[in-house]
Amino acid sequence: MFDRLAEFINRHEELSSLINDPDIIADQTRWQALMKEYSTVTPIAEKYREYCDAKKAVEEAIEMLDDNPDEEFRELLKEELAENKTKLAETEQELKLMLIPKDPNDDKNVIMEIRGGAGGDEAALFAGDLFRMYTRYAEKHGWKTEFMSASESDLGGFKEVCFMITGQGAYSRLKYESGVHRVQRVPETESGGRIHTSTVTVAVLPEADEVDVDLNMNDVRIDVFRASGNGGQCVNTTDSAVRVTHIPTGIVVSCQDEKSQLKNKNKALKVLYARLYDMELAKHNAEIAGERKAQVGTGNRNERIRTYNFPQGRVTDHRVNLTLYKIDSIMEGDIDEIIDTLTAAEQAEKLKTEE
Repeated sequence: MFDRLAEFINRHEELSSLINDPDIIADQTRWQALMKEYSTVTPIAEKYREYCDAKKAVEEAIEMLDDNPDEEFRELLKEELAENKTKLAETEQELKLMLIPKDPNDDKNVIMEIRGGAGGDEAALFAGDLFRMYTRYAEKHGWKTEFMSASESDLGGFKEVCFMITGQGAYSRLKYESGVHRVQRVPETESGGRIHTSTVTVAVLPEADEVDVDLNMNDVRIDVFRASGNGGQCVNTTDSAVRVTHIPTGIVVSCQDEKSQLKNKNKALKVLYARLYDMELAKHNAEIAGERKAQVGTGNRNERIRTYNFPQGRVTDHRVNLTLYKIDSIMEGDIDEIIDTLTAAEQAEKLKTEE
């Protein structure tokens, strides 16, 4: 680990020189690439210097303890030594976490797809509740939410809904939400007061650029049709809705949210890119399934990851055995405690793998 850290220090010093070189500043493309690397390397270099300072302080305190007979002064040195040893251990742990290979998708925007599963109308209602939960969470983080497409249920909620969340680190926080979410509550349509169990599936896809996916447009069929449902005269009287079909995989994406056919086409293609990229990620993850088996990861979409029990007011994440009795605030987007716990669990597993 310390050999790698020494390399970071050397690279940090090299980058400090390069980004101030007039010739490199003149080449904005290269300068921006170096600045991005510099911003990544700097926190690690600074944390390593902090570690070195703490280590030096420990060594000096031990040396002074050996050379000083004054008991009162020795007590002060012992307190200082204990503090510096604690700081040294904490800093070393922080460095280990910082050196864990970063998920290349962490800084990407996300496309979220929520679909009602078992439970019919109640599942659709809960899909609407989860949609609201995630949009509220996005608001709390200052992220932008963009509606992509939806199929509404007759009693409210969504049979399925697709939307994009744009913001720094959105995928790094929301990737743990992929999977089956189970709800236990008395539906509004239930006159007997019986608790029903329903499920909703959530897919979290990192937004994919065209360079991330090798998409041949000859493999894509684009159909236009008249939109249905709410949307006003223009939506319902023009062929503005778009259906994109990727022939090799059979993936179909429809979008009718916008009045413009072009905008709907662009949105549908954006979702298609994300789904194809997600398929490639799934293949890659299957190849290293043994390594990821013990990790929290993003979860398997056919596995139940969380239960929302409304009568008991609790939410349980089954991957980390975390139960919180604050379902009302969680449904308002207060899910950071859950995500922080999942992040810590994944980091702990990765540290074991690194060791």
